[in-house]
Order: sequence, then C-alpha cells, then structure tokens
Amino acid sequence: MTETPARPGAFDALHPPQRELVDDCVHCGFCLPTCPTYDLWGEEMDSPRGRIYLMKEGLEGEPMTDTMVGHFDACLGCMACVSACPSGVQYGTLITETRAQVERNHQRGRWERLLRTAIFTLFPYPRRLKAMRGPLALYQRLGIGKLLKRSGLLAKLPDGLQVMESLAPPISRAPKLGNRIPARGKRRATVGMITGCVQSAFFPDVNAATARILSAEGCDVIIPPAQGCCGALSEHSGREPEAVKFARQLLDTFEESGVDYVVINSAGCGSTLKEYPRLLQDDAEYAERAERFSARVRDISELLVELGPVAERHPLPVQIAYHDACHLAHGQGIRSQPRELLRAIPGLELKEINRGELCCGSAGVYNLLQPEAARELGDRKAENVLAVGAKLLVTANPGCSMQIRTALERRGEGLAMAHTVQVLDASIRGQSVETLLRD
Repeated sequence: MTETPARPGAFDALHPPQRELVDDCVHCGFCLPTCPTYDLWGEEMDSPRGRIYLMKEGLEGEPMTDTMVGHFDACLGCMACVSACPSGVQYGTLITETRAQVERNHQRGRWERLLRTAIFTLFPYPRRLKAMRGPLALYQRLGIGKLLKRSGLLAKLPDGLQVMESLAPPISRAPKLGNRIPARGKRRATVGMITGCVQSAFFPDVNAATARILSAEGCDVIIPPAQGCCGALSEHSGREPEAVKFARQLLDTFEESGVDYVVINSAGCGSTLKEYPRLLQDDAEYAERAERFSARVRDISELLVELGPVAERHPLPVQIAYHDACHLAHGQGIRSQPRELLRAIPGLELKEINRGELCCGSAGVYNLLQPEAARELGDRKAENVLAVGAKLLVTANPGCSMQIRTALERRGEGLAMAHTVQVLDASIRGQSVETLLRD
C-alpha cells in the first residue's frame, strides 16, 4: 500500500480515516436511535457521530488513548446508521479505516491479545473449524455442557470462552457437495458458490440448500474445492494485512472458474466481498481483478430475484418472523429481495420484528470480544422475536442464528430457525412444514 506523509495524532499515514468523509457528518442525530450501543448506554461517544468526533480529534493531533479505543471497539459495525443518515456519511469506510489504525498503533492488554489470537487462529480457517465438528458433536451428545453448568465449572471460565461454548450450534451430518452441480432444465447462468468458514463447518445444510435452489433455477453451480476464508472477520476487526491475504487467495481460487456470478449466502461475507476493490486498492496486481470479481458477487436472494423464478413453489403453511442481518440490510441494502422470495411461497405468512433494524449483538466476533453488550442486545432481540408469535425465525447469516438461538435458550425458550434458502428449498422440493420446525 502507498503511504502518504506522516501526520501527528492518533493515526499513522497509511489510510487514516479520511477527513473529507469525517466532515460529511453534520451531527444531526438521525443516527442515534438506530445505533445499538447508544440505545444501550445513551453515551454520546458510543454513537456514530460521537465516534466520528473522536476520529476528527485523532486527525487533529489527539493521541490514541485506551478510552478512545474503547469507544471504537464498542461499535458493532452494523451500519444501521448508514441506512438512517440523511447526509450519506460513509461510516462503514470510516470505522474500517479506524480499526486498521487501532490494530497497528494500539497495545492491547495481554488477555485481550490472547483471546484475539485464539479467535483468529481458528475461525477464518474452514479446515480447522471442520476438525472441531467431531469433538463438538460428541460433547453435545454426551451432555458435557450441561454437566459443566451444573457443576459451576463453566461459570469460572473467562467470558469469551463461555460465550463460545454457548454459541455452538447443534451438529448434524454434513451433506457432501460435489465440485459441479448441473442446472436442471435449461441453463440460464453459471454460478460460482462460496461456501464460507462457519457456514461450511456448522451450517452445511444451508450450502446444500443453496446449491439445490440454484440448480432448480437453471444454474450450473461451480464449487471450487480449495476455498479459504473471504477475509470478512479479519477485515471487520481491523486485521487488514490478514484480510488482504485471504482476499488474494480467494481471487486466485475463482480466477479461472469462468462463472457469470459469484454467489454468497452469508451476509457478513457478502458485504466484504463487495468491498474488495477498497481493500485491495493499493495492490497493483489485484486491484483490477478485485473490481471484476466484486462486480459479479451477488447475495443468493439478490441473484434469485435478478434471475426470476422458474421452479415451482409448493405450499408451506407457516408463520415466520424475518430477521434482517445487518450486513445484508444495512451493509448491502438488500431488504426487499429475501421478503419477495419468502412471500412468493404459497401459504407462508411473513411477520415483521419490532425494532428489526437493531443489531442482535453477533456482529462477526463482537459477541466474543464484547460479551456483556452482545448479551443485552441478544436478549432484546429475543424478546422482540418472541413477541411476533411466529413458528419459525428466518435470517441470512450464521452469526445471527447462533446469537439469537443462545439468547432464546437463556430465557428457556426454543424456536425453530432457518436460513432463507432452507425455506425456499423446502417449498421447491415440496417438503412439509415439519421439516423446518424441528428445532
């Protein structure tokens, strides 16, 4: 990356938060009611305009203090403020640039460094996550977690490890996907499919449903076998060199695939894939390739609406609550497409969640790094979900599914959960509602 002349203050010369973007904020306050952390604490510096003010202070010479970093760290990066802002402030770009500065220029405490190292040694690596499936399935089958809770040992673990244990979804047999799934009927497009890290390890049924739907809708599906992480978790956490490495590797993987589109079924990953041109802007070898690649990226719901339906939809008589994943609704502006797909299913009734724009508290690895705030946001989301009275909760991000399931379990409640594609897949295949309601 190209460096500009050094400046005083909190930030170094390598892509500090851009002053012209900072100055776009007129501090009108429209962001305040949409910001989860301002909603929790009512603290100005934990609002988007407050954090932008801190960025301005850093650009004007203020040093990077623990307090300043604490306010930046508390941001979920949910982008609800971007949707609400009448001035078009690019807060997503600003917080991303700021987080990269924090990771380079701030010395964290020993325990926090260890926790972050553990998280990023595991989660961005699909093979490492898949290696955990067997031990985790055994852990669940033997009820070890319940024994640890009753004994009080689980409560003695650090908060981050307790949260990690609670978030683990039920492990079931993983369907095998080939490298190519042919289109059924007339071929309308060739689509490359990104299988993801957490998605492929812990929600393989979502990937299988995605491939089946694309095939049913006339797409040849190409699944490169050597896929790695897209870099989303690293990029959202300010680990820019790591994110760049992952992005380059993924571009190399899809370089010769010859696909018309690249499809993703995880909201956070999709948001980052569309940001590759910014992430790789200083890379002479990859910048143009990133532009071409990102122009082909589509969320699965986005692509299905773009292509239009050809497969028959069979009735699914069920009431569902739809939860907008933040990086889908706010990060990518995709709100109507999932609803359009769901409402086209005969017999399905879609119900909206009160204050649905507020984040559930997952936000990548936020619930591991900021467990108290994430827990409170999860509890609020669970309460609003239950108030809908639906039989099924539908969302489009694995982190949201794990976060809301855990929050419901804390209340002693259970609710069947599914990805948008699983509901659509059940309708196309003519399955019964009961296949979706098994919690």
